[in-house]
Amino acid sequence: MKPAVVAVDGGASKTHLALVGSDGELLQLVRGPESQPHNVGFDRALEVLDRLHAEADASKADAAQLNMAGVDFPSEEEQLRHAIEARGWAERTLVGNDTFAVLRAGTERGWGVAVVCGTGINCVGVASDGRQARFPALGTITGDWGGGTDVGNAALFAAVRGQDGRGPRTTLEQAVPAHFGLETPLEVAEAIHHHQIPRRRLLELPPVVFAEAEHDAVAAEIVDRLASEIVAMARVALERLELSEEPAEVLLGGGLLQSGDGRLSGAVEAELRRVAPDVIVRAPSSPPIVGAALLGLDAIKAPPEAQRRARQELEQAVAAERGGDG
Repeated sequence: MKPAVVAVDGGASKTHLALVGSDGELLQLVRGPESQPHNVGFDRALEVLDRLHAEADASKADAAQLNMAGVDFPSEEEQLRHAIEARGWAERTLVGNDTFAVLRAGTERGWGVAVVCGTGINCVGVASDGRQARFPALGTITGDWGGGTDVGNAALFAAVRGQDGRGPRTTLEQAVPAHFGLETPLEVAEAIHHHQIPRRRLLELPPVVFAEAEHDAVAAEIVDRLASEIVAMARVALERLELSEEPAEVLLGGGLLQSGDGRLSGAVEAELRRVAPDVIVRAPSSPPIVGAALLGLDAIKAPPEAQRRARQELEQAVAAERGGDG
């Protein structure tokens, strides 16, 4: 069957590409490494996409829907769109940030707010009339703090300062080096300085922080700061779209928000309800590739039954894939 939609969810840890028929049938689902242009470069990201598209053996589709982490500006969307159009994947190519896929995966309304907190942090909002609220999400240079990178850095920062006396004592002094098989926070810092431990491995520390936050004030402060940053983004998106007084859905996606840490999700919901009492806060049950596929089906005006079938079959395929990984 000729695919109606080529859907891509490209992230900082993995990339999914799905082929979906006009009736919602899942024709193919393939998975590859990260394709976030900020991390791997634009050319390398395209190499990942080309390889997955070839693996899927796709014929020309009606629409290609790509939702990619690190595609944050209109110029970046246009660059990727032109590159995919030149490859002839589809009659029509649509490109957006991966946060839009999280939002679409989590709601049938088609509007609301989504916050993604994984390696980094980002947020988008869509009003019922199509208006959007977005953030550049380039890290500290655009005022962002949050995600695994920042939490990991904060954990080592607090551990070193606790050890040398510049900061309060914290159980992170023991927990952080223990994670890397070392004795002290300074040993971790020295190993990173000498490239014996890749700096990127600080991304492994959020679960350590969440565990220590149950009984350590310094770790709890890091979690509370993360919750406040998530709420700040969602609040601003709601205010820009005039949704603060509406029963808008706020979807919480990404590894940190879906890690099952009750303190973080509870703090986010409590803070959000203080600024927008009627919001509905929840984590999307469907993975982002579902959102990308549904956005593609929206673009070709597929009927609701096709949307339902695509959601169900993609959810099952991703669940089976995760089971195989385990």
